[in-house]
Amino acid sequence: MTSAPPLELPGWRHVYSGKVRDLYVPADTADDAAPARLLVVASDRVSAFDHVLAPGIPDKGELLTTLSLWWFDQLAGADGGPGIPNHLAPDHVLASDDAISVIPDAVQGRAMLVRSLDMQPIECVVRGYLTGSGWAEYRVSGTVCGIPLPEGLSDGDRLPEPLYTPAFKAPMGEHDENITFERSVELVGAETATALRDLSLEIYRRAAATAEAHGLILADTKFEFGFDAEGVLTLADEVLTSDSSRYWDAESWRTGTTPAERMASFDKQIVRDWLAAHWDKTGEPPALPAEIVERTRERYATLLRLLTA
Repeated sequence: MTSAPPLELPGWRHVYSGKVRDLYVPADTADDAAPARLLVVASDRVSAFDHVLAPGIPDKGELLTTLSLWWFDQLAGADGGPGIPNHLAPDHVLASDDAISVIPDAVQGRAMLVRSLDMQPIECVVRGYLTGSGWAEYRVSGTVCGIPLPEGLSDGDRLPEPLYTPAFKAPMGEHDENITFERSVELVGAETATALRDLSLEIYRRAAATAEAHGLILADTKFEFGFDAEGVLTLADEVLTSDSSRYWDAESWRTGTTPAERMASFDKQIVRDWLAAHWDKTGEPPALPAEIVERTRERYATLLRLLTA
């Protein structure tokens, strides 16, 4: 499908659009300058199998931004753990004794004002359960991303320990590449690679415990990090949303008798399943039915309610 042109936002200049998000810099930023602040706008676009689909999911951008902001707050110390630096910047300024929002009205609720970071080329994936591409590999070789696992595991089983399985962030338009930890050392150096691994595993364990307390399983997720101007490793991008993570209902996982029942997810799996059944992955994908759109929105909204209630 052809995406709608990005919004024109006063005081901001559009510089990039991904499948589901748009990026802006202050309008007075020189073309060759690194901006101190960026505006990340989450759209209602939904993608699957490397295609942006139509129609979008109503309120998706706001729901996922709200969830990201909640998780950033939890990981900053609200969950009782040590504070993990994140990329959020103050989104209000004082003007004549009043706090004025820096985020334009047109994108309130779906935008994050963030600090510019030196982003690392590693997508930090943590898997706590065996599913998806990991399950497919395990069935063939008994491994996940080359890491040997015990025999006899089933689709959806909890892993003995969470696995850190990094990926190399490929250039725009290309697929990310699963890599070994040793390869990540070659790419970013031993100190940074170790810090990325250790921080990713810490965040996963804390988030999984929080999810469990709300009747949810965090099956897997992915993080992105960058270094700030002081050289501090900083959590960036979105975090622990339905677009970057698999969440399952804990009771269904315990009592379900089929993989579909055990792993009913709070993400766009509904979209993937419908598309796989109605499209041969050639040409433009078909439009999503209204029922699929509404069910997907309901899953996003339900996850937010369950976590933040």
